[in-house]
Amino acid sequence: MWPVHPLRPGAKTPAGNCSSCSERGHVAVGCPCLRQGRWCHGFLAATLNEDLITSWWSRTPGFGVGVACGPASLVVIDIDAHPAPVPDRKSLLPGIDIDQRVDLSGLANGFHTIALLAALRGEPSPATDVNTLRVRTPSGGLHVWYRAAPGETYLCSTGSSSGRALAWQVDVRASGGYIIAPGTRTKDGAYVVVGTCKEPAPLPPWLRRELVRTGHLVSANPVPSVPAVPPRARLAVLEASGEARSVAERALRRLVADVEACHLVPEGAGFSAKLNRAAYTAGGLIAAGQLTHDTARALLSRAAQYARPGQERRFERIIDRALAAGQRRPFHLQERL
Repeated sequence: MWPVHPLRPGAKTPAGNCSSCSERGHVAVGCPCLRQGRWCHGFLAATLNEDLITSWWSRTPGFGVGVACGPASLVVIDIDAHPAPVPDRKSLLPGIDIDQRVDLSGLANGFHTIALLAALRGEPSPATDVNTLRVRTPSGGLHVWYRAAPGETYLCSTGSSSGRALAWQVDVRASGGYIIAPGTRTKDGAYVVVGTCKEPAPLPPWLRRELVRTGHLVSANPVPSVPAVPPRARLAVLEASGEARSVAERALRRLVADVEACHLVPEGAGFSAKLNRAAYTAGGLIAAGQLTHDTARALLSRAAQYARPGQERRFERIIDRALAAGQRRPFHLQERL
């Protein structure tokens, strides 16, 4: 059984908040609705409580069903088939240069790009994986459901993102997002299981490596609900253990610790400014060759997700813009802490 939350009848979006929770400036942290068993705040209200689930759907039988991917330890490969202009080959598989000798004629959608990625790795496409749950969408796309390994946290992405992305027209649904459960019906049609497999299989090793490469894996350990030690103290532990291996990485971790500390203050902590400063500095270190892009993105994304869960679109925009701005101004550190 997966933690579920209601979707608006006939739609793909979460059922709306109550009037109080819809007011400008209201945030989910500390919201009484969640404590009182109401469905405000979308996937953050997802539950396994059978009595609560029965109550919600008895009241509104037309609700669709959303599954909160993070609490369910799900990584869902969302393959789209939308008619759209095909981008330059450099944008088809972010981070991978596709040799000019590779014939891309006929490539038109996410089924083709995920198959191309799989072929380059000598693996079958997830779209044809009969050993895991696959769900056909009303628009002709496909959701391929996998289970993350215990303790691993992955972030969502869109296939057209200029930052973290797996392939054009291939989205990733994971922590900080939700997926529509099979059997749900919208105005466009139903979400229907393909094949006979009804359970998600473990994430294939090759696909896990790709998600690590693209910055989707942000934590190999469960994220605690509150920090075990203050971020600055945790930084000292990291440095003493040798996990922060370079001067540049240690410098960035200090700024990242300030971002993480915003977890303790729902509002008024200067989250955006602190994240912008950390990402801008990271961009300068990348431009100076003192830090890799993957390391910087992983640190920044993990800290932002920890401080402001459920606000991925907001913090992704801040990270992308600040990284790009910082890379126009190389920042050279002295070899000291």
